[in-house]
Amino acid sequence: MILAIPLDTEASAPLYEQIYSYIKNEIRNGGLHYKDRLPSARGLAQALQISRNTVDLAYDQLASEGYIESVPRSGYYVCRIGNLTHLNAERIVPARSVLSRDETYRYDFNPFAIDIANFPYSVWRKISRNCLSGENHELFLSGDWQGDRNFREAIAKYLHASRGVSCTADTIVIGAGTGYLLQLLAQLLRPREGIGRIAFENPTYIKAYRTFQRFGYEAKGIPVDAEGISLRELIASGASIAYVTPSHQYPLGTIMTVRRRTDLLAWAAEEPDRYIIEDDHDSEFRYKGKPIPSLQGMDSANRVIYLGTFSRAVTPAIRAGYMVLPPELLKRYRAEFAYSSTVSRFDQAILTEFITQGHFERHVNKMRTIYKAKHDCLQKALKRFGNDIRVTGEHAGLHLVVEFLKEPSEEELIEKAEKAGIRLFGLNAHYIEKPENSVPTLLIGFANLTEEEITSGIHRLYDLISAKE
Repeated sequence: MILAIPLDTEASAPLYEQIYSYIKNEIRNGGLHYKDRLPSARGLAQALQISRNTVDLAYDQLASEGYIESVPRSGYYVCRIGNLTHLNAERIVPARSVLSRDETYRYDFNPFAIDIANFPYSVWRKISRNCLSGENHELFLSGDWQGDRNFREAIAKYLHASRGVSCTADTIVIGAGTGYLLQLLAQLLRPREGIGRIAFENPTYIKAYRTFQRFGYEAKGIPVDAEGISLRELIASGASIAYVTPSHQYPLGTIMTVRRRTDLLAWAAEEPDRYIIEDDHDSEFRYKGKPIPSLQGMDSANRVIYLGTFSRAVTPAIRAGYMVLPPELLKRYRAEFAYSSTVSRFDQAILTEFITQGHFERHVNKMRTIYKAKHDCLQKALKRFGNDIRVTGEHAGLHLVVEFLKEPSEEELIEKAEKAGIRLFGLNAHYIEKPENSVPTLLIGFANLTEEEITSGIHRLYDLISAKE
């Protein structure tokens, strides 16, 4: 468990006191429960990019006051604090489609791919066997239509600890991937009268845009700047729904600023039928700086719908996504859209054990280290192009955004590379409305290539462009 603790380096309170206050309040408010294991001092210090001594001071203070206790050779655990716990009845706080590697290409820089070579096969097999052993007859029944409760509880706890999401198992709906959940939302958010209007960042995850179009929505692309989606353009669009990727904008990789997040939440709160869909794309993989808390965790008006999936962090073969619904939408969902769960109960049981036994966190931490090495390798290889390119969207996610400043067109660049056995993906395919005079731009993925393949592939691309072959 890694806690999404918002630290303010300019505040008068020292950092250790901010950590102490955050954890204490989480325990008192029910966000952390009796016997919950806290992250190690070293792990939390690394996640927050601070000194371990700072975390040690905070833990020592919490232990001295009886909020946590140290168990030798195990770690810190939350103590039972009895009637100090008080829950807010109105807002209880608990805890892409990915393509496989195309073998027809020698170098496949697919931004949607993941590294399956480092999947924890032995752990997965062991959990699978355990789930099938014994008398688990209930796994062969239909189960809860929102998803198995144990699975939703595990997700709620993980989301709160790692992303600062405010949710309970009751507010989570499980579905077969983001695509299915978006179709469900398109039906759930459709107005009873008139045509629904939804705004998307431009560029965007184009499948989400097309999903809402197919359900009859008037979909509008809104430009993004350095701070995020343009509020001026959003207001002018007349949309009542905004689809955003604030923690790692897809596909540009930028981060929505706190000021723009606050403005966006204020926009949503102005009208009763306005909602924000937060797709927390690639949130697990950030390689520099502190974790970026979710937009949903800042929402006090219950206007944010939070979307997530296990496809990027675990494997796309497990079609398991989740959404956190605000109270009003949850009521409507339960009354009108109580469909049977589209995710196998067997897969839900495996993922539940994978999360609760700590394997998921360990796997994400391992992959973050592996992906960072590949990310850095790609950056180093791209330096061969010198000032002929401009790289953005770094330090997070599984691809870099690379502008080729001297190439005639994106399409010609992709076609030329394809003939040489190099698979590339252009930015233009993600635009709802393509801007004028745009520079040829590629989304260069690195997840499913080795460091040697990344270096060799980029050098081959350089030679190809430089006409040295």
